[in-house]
Amino acid sequence: MDKKRKKKLLWQVPFLALLVVGTILIIRQQRNTPYQKCSGIIFGTTYNITYQYDRDIEADIVARLQQVDSALSMFNKKSVITNVNQGDGIIPAGKTGDMFIDVYHLAMKVSDETGGAFDITVAPLVNAWGFGFKSGDIPSRQQVDSILQFVGYHKVNYWASRNRRGINKEDSRIMLDCSAIAKGYGVDAVARLLDEKGIKNYLVEVGGELVTRGVSDKRLPWKIGVTKPTDDSLHIGNELQTVLNITDCAMATSGNYRNFYYKGGRKYAHTIDPKTGHPVQHNILSATVLSSKCAQADAYATAFMVLGLEKAKKVLERHPELMAYLIYDDHGENKVWFSPSLADKIAQ
Repeated sequence: MDKKRKKKLLWQVPFLALLVVGTILIIRQQRNTPYQKCSGIIFGTTYNITYQYDRDIEADIVARLQQVDSALSMFNKKSVITNVNQGDGIIPAGKTGDMFIDVYHLAMKVSDETGGAFDITVAPLVNAWGFGFKSGDIPSRQQVDSILQFVGYHKVNYWASRNRRGINKEDSRIMLDCSAIAKGYGVDAVARLLDEKGIKNYLVEVGGELVTRGVSDKRLPWKIGVTKPTDDSLHIGNELQTVLNITDCAMATSGNYRNFYYKGGRKYAHTIDPKTGHPVQHNILSATVLSSKCAQADAYATAFMVLGLEKAKKVLERHPELMAYLIYDDHGENKVWFSPSLADKIAQ
């Protein structure tokens, strides 16, 4: 070996040693950093968040969730969406206004991609069937037809001028309802917060919708259960259909097995078809969607419940970035269809 090459190698040895020692220290520090946990109530549901960080940032997390509530909650009298529904439709400058606009544009995009199966103007129909603010008798065909006159995502539009922005509605009775996408967006908002703080390992879950990054405190991929769709209006059933290994992914599930009622011997589920105005009668019992963003997964999961199995498959063919796990009824027997790309994530 010539002297020049030997000298070069000798120079590299301490550098490599420092690199190895530094890597070991980083790994050790990461392993010693605790996993924090927080939980509570938001959007009328629960949130559960686990993250690896050297301090508790629950106050920051709650503040971020409250911003989403101020943008999208129909139960918040001062929220942006309440002003759109009941006020002048002007969207304020600032974070909450930006959040509302983000969700509005995503909702419109999913509506277009699903032929209107997802529609944030469906709230009056949801209420009429007893799943929203009001409950009562089953609406007549005439009542449904009357409501359909002011339901339709194409009947609202966003506008912006130099200093102002807002939503125009063709009919003042139109009501926007982002409940089928707000939880997912809330999950994304917290995930962004954790990303901003450099947190690499976390699970954010709001009302069953979630995002994961990295690994759990067991140094393994996050394991997420998909609930078996058994009629359970009391929310006490915990039997799992399957378990998925989820890392660096968002997941949302929609189903008719928890929010429903029986009247006159017939089951009425909470998923309303925006085109017919009636609860869906398709064979999908539960739709779980995986995506890079939870709001997107949330919206498509709802849309697939409206579309039914075959039409949902066609949407998935056009969107390879999405994966789905669909549980459906086949003449009284529960069966499963899932995206081929999801196969390696199924743990059982």
